[in-house]
Amino acid sequence: MRSGRSDRNKNTSKFISLILRHKPETIGITLDEHGWADVRELIDGINQSEGHTLDMEMLEEIVRTDEKQRYSFNEDHTLIRANQGHSIPVDVELEEKTPPDILWHGTGEKYVASIDAQGCCLPVASV
Repeated sequence: MRSGRSDRNKNTSKFISLILRHKPETIGITLDEHGWADVRELIDGINQSEGHTLDMEMLEEIVRTDEKQRYSFNEDHTLIRANQGHSIPVDVELEEKTPPDILWHGTGEKYVASIDAQGCCLPVASV
């Protein structure tokens, strides 16, 4: 029984990720400029979509147990957002920091020659 709930949470988490990072219109909601969505609208929208059910308890469990910490609630749990990976323009209000003198980058062996030749970071367009 535990596995069934876990699988359902995983599938629902993927759907929430699609909504909060890429396509809020999938369930007819909008995000504010910082990527926040109204929790009640998210739950209602997911419950009206085919194949998914969600309540506040399940949503809180998904946020709390997500290994990659994909989501955040505001202080009173009335708003939720994805923390990263948006393909839509949002400002997640990250604090700008100066990188350390030595910054390690983990990568696969097959990319080393390309990184040596071109560097590891391409310019990123501002959103």
